[in-house]
Amino acid sequence: MATKKITISLPEEIVEYIKASVDARGVSAFVTDAVEHKIAMIKLTKLSDFLDEEYGPLTAEELRAAEARLDEMDAWFDEQREQRQEREVADPLEGKAAA
Repeated sequence: MATKKITISLPEEIVEYIKASVDARGVSAFVTDAVEHKIAMIKLTKLSDFLDEEYGPLTAEELRAAEARLDEMDAWFDEQREQRQEREVADPLEGKAAA
């Protein structure tokens, strides 16, 4: 994707927070990620509004089913994260004789 340099103004404390938080990609990548996230949220809101207009709002039962499914997905991701952390913390010399 082509990029274009622009000038924006941000509150000083936000700029300092970003600078303290960024990795090698820097401030521009941080701001790009934030703007892309905001655009995605706007698009999701428009989609939600369209679906409400087209099909009506979700029923209480449909909302409960959706929340239950999201809870299942959260639990699965939490389990995956825990397993990944356990693998990262594992002692690479465990079970090997000392030299």
